Amino acid sequence: MKRLLKVTAMTGLLTLLKMAMGFVIAKVVAIYTGPTGLAILGQVQSMVGSLNGIINAPAGSGVVRYTAENKEKGFEACAPWWRAALQWVLVISAIAIPAGVLFAKPIASSLFKDITLAWVVVVTVCVLPFAAIGSLCNSVINGQQLYRRYVGLGMLSALISGSVMLAMIVLHNIEGALLAASIQAALIGMVMLIANLRQPWFKLRYWWGAVDPKARQQIGSYMLMAITSALTVPISLILVRNILIAQVGWDATGNWQAVWKISEVYLSVITMALGTYYLPRLASLIGANAIIREINNTAKVIIPTVILMSLIIYLLRDIAITILFTEEFRAARELFAVQLTGDVIKIISWLYAYPMLSRGNVKWFIFSEIFFSISFVVCSYIFVDEYGVLGASYAYVVSYLMYLALVLKNVKTFSQ
Repeated sequence: MKRLLKVTAMTGLLTLLKMAMGFVIAKVVAIYTGPTGLAILGQVQSMVGSLNGIINAPAGSGVVRYTAENKEKGFEACAPWWRAALQWVLVISAIAIPAGVLFAKPIASSLFKDITLAWVVVVTVCVLPFAAIGSLCNSVINGQQLYRRYVGLGMLSALISGSVMLAMIVLHNIEGALLAASIQAALIGMVMLIANLRQPWFKLRYWWGAVDPKARQQIGSYMLMAITSALTVPISLILVRNILIAQVGWDATGNWQAVWKISEVYLSVITMALGTYYLPRLASLIGANAIIREINNTAKVIIPTVILMSLIIYLLRDIAITILFTEEFRAARELFAVQLTGDVIKIISWLYAYPMLSRGNVKWFIFSEIFFSISFVVCSYIFVDEYGVLGASYAYVVSYLMYLALVLKNVKTFSQ
């Protein structure tokens, strides 16, 4: 537990910096564009998140797991999975970039109700490979459990990408915000590439060459899981926003997006610690009993932490709206209690769902992601009609309660 607390503290510093940059960007967007602009930006960020999730799919948890499992044997032992991951990235890039350019106009029409924003889609898909490079580097560093380097490079990339985004927003208003959101992950990838060029594991022979079919298949399993998340989560958010836009309008949707953004950013303190410490730790354990024991021990630290953080956010909600947004967002204060309740349930459910990732349980992971996303959208459709914008927050709570029940019932099964 001492190591978990240490990693949480270290990643917490990185997350605080990312939080600060994220909130500064949200504040600037709020000032320059208002609730409607923030809602549009939310749609762009969901699209970018989905596309980056697809291109990063081979470069994430699978690389972390097999690097963690083989790091003691040397870089050559890790290389089969690194080569397989890079090969999958190249294949996905060859499909995603032409498809994104070809379908840019219909995508823009569906997401933004404005075909002139097709350029946002084109820019996003064209810089996808740089985002994947950043994820590959991060995963290798994480798998080796080089936490200080992981945090240090994360801070550097956050500062550089955040500064570029702010400059774009100030200089070019909403168009600058959209462009900044489109290229942020690519900027981070470029920083990671430059920073790791001289690392001993960043040699061509470890990344290029014949690919072991078994390693390709193993990375492919993780890729399927990551692509599922990349599609289901952002698309469900886009659909929920579309429900809100249709039933309560752009401004109310912007208020909901503001509260969602706060949740997203402060919870990243927890999710980053889980991804940095928890995933490699679970991957190194053998047997369901050992995994469940680790989950329960971790829960003793994480659950009180997220409850405390949520309580602080709730008590400071008026100050947060004043500092982070503008008076146009004051109505968002009514959404905090339900949203923060959902956040606590979300983190508890994630603790017990992580073995699906660490053990590579593809079927369970895909089913659970689709189950949550569909339930979130369906509940939103029902509750928004009944309760207005607050209905989306109720849907968030109910959907994660169902997800939690699912993972608690089956945690031993997917920990095998």
